Amino acid sequence: MSSSERLIWKSYMTFYSCALRACTVFGIATLAHTPVSYAQSTPVPLDEIIVTGSPLSVSPNDNLTGTSVISGEELRHRLNGSLGETLKSEPGISSSFFGPGASRPIIRGQGGNRIRILSNGIGSIDASATSPDHASAVEPALASRIEIVRGSGLLRYGSSGSGGIINVIDGRIHDHIPTQTLSGAGRLSYTSVDNGLELALASDYVVFEKSDTGLVLHLEASHRNTDDYNIPAFAESEVLRAAEELSGEHEDEHESPEGMLENSATETTSFAAGLSYIGVENFIGFSLKAQNADYGIPGGHEHEEESEGEDEEGGVTIALEQIRFDVNSQFFLHSRLFDSLTATLGIADYTHTEFEPDGLVGTVFKNKGWETRAEVVQNTSGIWKAAHGIHLSQRDFSAIGAEAFVPPSRSHLYSVYSFHEWDISDVKIEGAIRYEHNTQTNLTLNSDKNFNGISLSSGLKYDISDTLQINGNIYRTLRAPSTEELYSNGPHLATHQYEVGDATLGNETAFGVEAAFSYVSQDQSLKVNLFNILYDDYIFERSTGQQKDGLDIYQFSAIDARFQGFEIELGSYIANIVGFDISGNASLEYVKAQSREDDKAMLPRIPPLGISLGLEAKHDKITGRVEVEHAAAKDVIAPNELVTKSYTLFNASLNYKVSDHFTARLAVNNITNADARQHTSFLKEIVPLPARNVKLTLSSTF
Repeated sequence: MSSSERLIWKSYMTFYSCALRACTVFGIATLAHTPVSYAQSTPVPLDEIIVTGSPLSVSPNDNLTGTSVISGEELRHRLNGSLGETLKSEPGISSSFFGPGASRPIIRGQGGNRIRILSNGIGSIDASATSPDHASAVEPALASRIEIVRGSGLLRYGSSGSGGIINVIDGRIHDHIPTQTLSGAGRLSYTSVDNGLELALASDYVVFEKSDTGLVLHLEASHRNTDDYNIPAFAESEVLRAAEELSGEHEDEHESPEGMLENSATETTSFAAGLSYIGVENFIGFSLKAQNADYGIPGGHEHEEESEGEDEEGGVTIALEQIRFDVNSQFFLHSRLFDSLTATLGIADYTHTEFEPDGLVGTVFKNKGWETRAEVVQNTSGIWKAAHGIHLSQRDFSAIGAEAFVPPSRSHLYSVYSFHEWDISDVKIEGAIRYEHNTQTNLTLNSDKNFNGISLSSGLKYDISDTLQINGNIYRTLRAPSTEELYSNGPHLATHQYEVGDATLGNETAFGVEAAFSYVSQDQSLKVNLFNILYDDYIFERSTGQQKDGLDIYQFSAIDARFQGFEIELGSYIANIVGFDISGNASLEYVKAQSREDDKAMLPRIPPLGISLGLEAKHDKITGRVEVEHAAAKDVIAPNELVTKSYTLFNASLNYKVSDHFTARLAVNNITNADARQHTSFLKEIVPLPARNVKLTLSSTF
């Protein structure tokens, strides 16, 4: 370890120690002032936080690898088209919002290749991490649950996911026999803001069952269609229009569209089938999925080279196709060394075509790849448990066309990892280590770049009492640069950028520490997370302030950077009023990201301070909720960024359980029709969030 790394590590330990002391003092104060429980109260947790990132079979309450799980009605209520929009109300998560067709999650200000999106534990095998205009091929419409993995457990899935892992679990492959021979679920939704219609259906059928063994067939399909969505005012932001008027660039004949965002329509269709054999202690299953999506990228681009009067305006449209095959299995070995073996495999063929405004093909992206992971749980006893795994993947990626900005490439990943856990009374300790070898081959130049690295993570949890716990995690991870970061060089019309890579980039190193405090009683809950991450050679797209061919030039660059911030969540039962149980919740989140070099410049597209408040009333079959979401103004910004104004959204919903198998839900979002823009979006100046939206959802099970 170098002297600079030792200095960083020492500062981490200081931060870690201070944070844990602060949490302990705060926890003792909280216990001393705990109110008496209400006689008619019910537990009011925050979002369903279940820590299941560990490969070991332990109860959620005994695990500390920070995993949040969103499932059941909570997930159905949050579903909002893309994965990013579905998860953005989770504390610490925002979205890249490149229009409704492409929106990836951003965790604590980090996105792209630092957030791995998985389908049932295997990578998405698409092009969504390469650019914000590329939609993820992982569809949340039929997910049974979504896990956000942090802590030591994320090293099972890769060292590149320093921001976190999003694992979408869909239930296509079963590890147990359903209790009913035939069961299923359906959902139909309508949204007024875009005249949108979504239909999702899934069914399980037990083909045979005998002596605790069986064969289960799973079928599912979904379709979503939306028109261009309504916007509260102009497509261009007030800040951008003021800047253009000041510079004389905003001409009367080129006014920004108003009332509707052009080229924001979407259409997505997916079909999938799974077949699983379940034995007494083993299972193996196979699934096949086909997905097609067509969506527009809002915000037209003018080609500078066109003659006067022939400016070609409009937006890029994208057609996405993926065929994917998965295998998942588990076998209990009961040998002297190993208790069980789990093996997963994913193979996908992905194509993504970008059409220019005139309908001609601009660029065709192709990604053919596979990923596999095998993991054994060691047969241990006493306070120590362990699991070990091997993780392999290959990706053949190409961009073909007149405006292809990245050369064809092949990526190989070879890695091994080991996860350990010690359970000592009220203290639990975790540790993980991962070695990774990554090869990036430029097929045009027939040249290789090799990257090697060891990533480490450890965590500790201390149960002060049945209601109070503190934990912390400290890690060092290495991420190899992606093909796009190394070799990009050309125009990318969908993002309105001219992208330039840097073939000299090396490993990106993250040193992170996190401290958490959690208090959960029958009536109140409080969770506080503090984090501090130091990056050596942090890779990001830097706006140069220059243009080429009418496009802003963005250069992939590496700097030393720091991310720090917090998330606070509070939930409380309030009272029972005329038969309704009233509860409330609040959250506060903040992240600051800046260069650690001499200029101390802020990093671009970092989310602002966020506050949310919610009030819920529940009685038998009826649940009503009102909530307020506030994003502060973002006026301390990166070079060449514009200020983003604050906004406040008011939302309300009413859920009625008609029967045990049928539920109706009515929701209204952005009730006041506020003009809201997400600072995390590359297109925030020309793509506002949707106007007032009324959503009706009918859900049924059988």
